[in-house]
This record gives sequence, structure tokens and C-alpha cells, in this order.
Amino acid sequence: MALLETKNLAISFGGLRAVDGFNIKIEQGQLYGLIGPNGAGKTTIFNLLTGVYKPSEGKIFLDGEDITGKKTIDINKAGVARTFQNIRLFKKLSVKDNVKVGLHNSYHYSTLCGIFRLPKYRKVEAEMNEKAMELLKVFDLDKDAETTAENLPYGKQRKLEIARALATNPKLLLLDEPAAGMNPNETMELMNTIRFVRDKFQMTILLIEHDMKLVSGICEELTVLNFGKVLAQGKTSDVLNDPEVIKAYLGE
Repeated sequence: MALLETKNLAISFGGLRAVDGFNIKIEQGQLYGLIGPNGAGKTTIFNLLTGVYKPSEGKIFLDGEDITGKKTIDINKAGVARTFQNIRLFKKLSVKDNVKVGLHNSYHYSTLCGIFRLPKYRKVEAEMNEKAMELLKVFDLDKDAETTAENLPYGKQRKLEIARALATNPKLLLLDEPAAGMNPNETMELMNTIRFVRDKFQMTILLIEHDMKLVSGICEELTVLNFGKVLAQGKTSDVLNDPEVIKAYLGE
């Protein structure tokens, strides 16, 4: 059984068919890429998978469970986490507190406990602090734990967003152009980080990306979109050598 499967997924905005009959199967532990020209429907698909949009047609299954049309918070609790093309951090919070926001999926205490700082509150907070530091260490951000998120360099902000997403304990991690705005050295470091995350957490990762070096370097399979439809799908090397993909995506 595929971890993620969509069947004939579609959505229209007015008269525009933004996604049309999108089918994909992603197995547990895969590093999968979703590419295509601007406006091809990539981020729209991420928004469908995470409940931001409800599909006009089709179904979405996560680990065999139908999550079609569920609320974003419920989809996140079911095991889907994402990052965004434009980084969305709690900029005024510390690096550690950003990660702790994600940990609230797994750690709970009552409002009363929080107000009066009861023993359960102190116990849960200590556990969350420990877990947050463990995650930050994975991304070499532990030394920045008390730094305000907006004061981090750009590349570290990208890493922090991934760390916060992982804090929700997902089955599937969606990365929306994680290398956007990075220089070549940062991109290479990001590639290594994504591989490490997949291996350490046995994580299934679907990423949107325009950096072809990153895509060809880490993605095992690709789907190429064009005008909301699947243009090509399969092993990365085969897809990137497909004449139709070269024509539509690379403009050659």
C-alpha cells in the first residue's frame, strides 16, 4: 500500500482547471519530486493535500485513510506536514519555541496546568524542551536555540522550518521549494540535510523544486506537471531525458 495516493484529483477556480486528473503513488520512505513550469499547479496540489483547498473531484489517501477535504489541522494530525515557498516562521519567537509549537501535536496539558504552572505543566515543558533541542541538534541549530527566529540567516531559517514541521511527527513531509533563495553552497548543504532527514526519521518526502541539480541529486522519482496535467512520471533519470519534458519544462 502506498503511503500517499491520489486518484483523479482535480480543482477548478472559476473557469480555470488548475489541476486536472492528478494521480500519484508515493511509497513509504521515498524521496519524490514534483516539478513543472510556473503556474503548472504544483503548489495547488500541496494545498489540496494539506486541506487548504478542497478538491472539485478525486480522492486523497494517506496510508490507506481517505483524507479528502479534511481540515488542515486534522490532516496535520493524520501525519502530513509541510514547509512553504515563502518561509513562515513565528519570527518573534525563539528558535526553540518555534519547534515547540510543532511539538504540541504530541504533548498536552490543560489550560489550568499552564496558568498555575502545576507539576504536569513543568513535566511536559521539560520533555518538550528536551525534544526540541534534540531536533535542533539534527539541523545544527542547537547553539541558536535562544535566538529570535527572524535574526537567523536565511539558510538557517529554512532549516528551522523543516525542524518545526518534523516536530509534528509526520508520516509525510511536503517541502515547497526548500532551496529557493539559497546560494550553491547552501543548496548542497540542504541536499545533504534532506537525505539525512529521510534516513534518520525514515521519512517520506515530496518536494516541489526548480533547482534541477537538487532534484536530480536526491529525488528517486518525479512527476512533471504542465497546465495542471501530468506530463511525465517515473524514475528521475528517465523523466529528465523525456523530450516532452525538455520541451515543456526546460524550454528547449
